[in-house]
Amino acid sequence: MRQLKSVKAKDKKQREIVMVRDFPEVFPDDLSGLPPIREIKFRIELIPRAVSVAKSPYHLAPSELEELSRQLKELQDKGFIRPSSSPWGEPVLFVKKKDGSFRMCIDYRELNKLTVKNRYLLPRIDDLFNQLQGSQFFSKIDLRSGYHQLRVHEDDIPKTAFRTRCGHFEFTVMPFGLAGYYRRFIENISKVAKSLTILTQKCKTFDWGEEQKLTFQTLKDKLCNPPVLALPEGTEDFVVYCDASGIGLGCVLMQRGKVIACASRQLKIYEKNYTTHDLELDTVVFALKI
Repeated sequence: MRQLKSVKAKDKKQREIVMVRDFPEVFPDDLSGLPPIREIKFRIELIPRAVSVAKSPYHLAPSELEELSRQLKELQDKGFIRPSSSPWGEPVLFVKKKDGSFRMCIDYRELNKLTVKNRYLLPRIDDLFNQLQGSQFFSKIDLRSGYHQLRVHEDDIPKTAFRTRCGHFEFTVMPFGLAGYYRRFIENISKVAKSLTILTQKCKTFDWGEEQKLTFQTLKDKLCNPPVLALPEGTEDFVVYCDASGIGLGCVLMQRGKVIACASRQLKIYEKNYTTHDLELDTVVFALKI
């Protein structure tokens, strides 16, 4: 049985919830060790002629080094990682969470480039939201340390290796990964993130200044705060608002005054020569194609 993340009730203590009281082994505060052996294990399939990659560790602040040592010990004690002699080795970095604590992440970008991508079709989030029309009650169930509840296949464990100043280790359970699907949920994302996306262009000098820091913080704030997208109700009263400027296109789908979806992008080079009238039409075409 999978272990589920604890549910925090506002007016009741956790032990007073009937489900939690009847199945305490399913609602632990933390995973104490390796998950049970299951039929399915995490696999990493490499492209033909792929060669192992090993990168030097990133520079870490003293506070991060202290946190690294603590988290490595915790992961080893649980059996989630073990010492490695693998030719693979990716660097470690830390992401600061909202509560001020640090999440240890492995920069697996080089490994990802050599991995055969899983083409399994995931459902679209907006399609799932549409299926919620008319619903009144919602439940959210999450796995406690969900990634760590799936073992890595023994043949692929060496590929998960990472390098630190404290040693060379590899994961026996699936390591934590990051997702990047937030674009559809942040209004004017292209305009807000422009100072960052410019840094990814070819022949551009990477200059991380105050403007970039402010943009990065703004994006984080927008991910954590309203306005929240509403669910559509029925199939009527939808209105699309479009607008264009000298730097980008934007559109918003609304229903009875509530934002249902939004999208935006920067102007392409040839579009910067468009007249105002053509830009407005360009925005309409952009909205209809989404």
